[in-house]
Amino acid sequence: IDPLEIVDKYGADALRFTLATGNSPGNDMRFYIERVEASRNFANKIWNASRFVLMNLSIDKCELPDKSKLSVEDRWILHRYNNLVAEVTENLDKYELGIAVQKLYDFIWDQFCDWYIELVKPRFFVEGEKNTTAQQVLSYVLSNTLKLLHPFMPFITEEIWQALPHEGESIMISSFPEYDEKLCDNDAAEKMEIIMNAIKGIRNIRNQMNVPPSKKANLIIVTNESNIFEEGKIFFEKLASAQNVVIASEKTNVPENAVSVVVDKAEIYIPLDELVDREKEIERLTKEKARLEGEIKRVDGKLNNKGFVDKAPQSVVEEEKQKGIKYREMLSKVLESLKSFE
Repeated sequence: IDPLEIVDKYGADALRFTLATGNSPGNDMRFYIERVEASRNFANKIWNASRFVLMNLSIDKCELPDKSKLSVEDRWILHRYNNLVAEVTENLDKYELGIAVQKLYDFIWDQFCDWYIELVKPRFFVEGEKNTTAQQVLSYVLSNTLKLLHPFMPFITEEIWQALPHEGESIMISSFPEYDEKLCDNDAAEKMEIIMNAIKGIRNIRNQMNVPPSKKANLIIVTNESNIFEEGKIFFEKLASAQNVVIASEKTNVPENAVSVVVDKAEIYIPLDELVDREKEIERLTKEKARLEGEIKRVDGKLNNKGFVDKAPQSVVEEEKQKGIKYREMLSKVLESLKSFE
């Protein structure tokens, strides 16, 4: 493998990141081009997230606002970032490069890009303190996370850092991030975990019922921790396709045909009629039931045919058996869904 060819096609950062990921002292590592492609995709993710941040920045200094101005999602991401600083620093001190790089990947892709950026997007459409605070936190976390990533991906981190508000000539000679006790906020971390798990639960139930994101539905959240969910109301509207969020302490106003999602500290109900067109869904499920019954009949016919079982290669017979198991599992779920409409 010629490293220059890989660099030419995927970039030096992608190759460096690949060689550091999953690596530990004394171990040989098999080289897969798919891993370089994944690292290139990670670089693209950072680039696109940074473009979004830069498009919405009007501040010219990288500093955090007073803690009293921070929303729960701001305090959560700063808490997570602060933990990352401590862990990555410790990993680098122990020469655990592979572990450090994996933690950076998980934080940047999942917590920063997929959650925090999505959580603060609504704040960019309003003028005032909330908007400015979101900019300051985004800029601070992105800029300092790039410093943590710089030893592994020096080119893209330098390029983005130069475009962000910064002090000094280069990210290479800037001060390395340090753990800051003042950024710890276990309360915000716990609240956001509850809200995020609730959003994931709602998304899962909608996905199981094939409900498109464009179809909005009412949510009834039954909980004794109303303050947590009051803070997260806007997140349910933006990230869980909710049009109206009602927070209650009892189930008195929950419709009989509502589907439920049980999460920590709450039960969430979604009226079924708002999620799906009842008649169309019954029709779709009935067709799917007939299709799966036909597939099961075909597979059983093959497996009950002695000529097929004796003559076909063992791998083909095994494949048909697995198909039969899969179709029966799918049919069971379809029958369960049909039953819920009765």
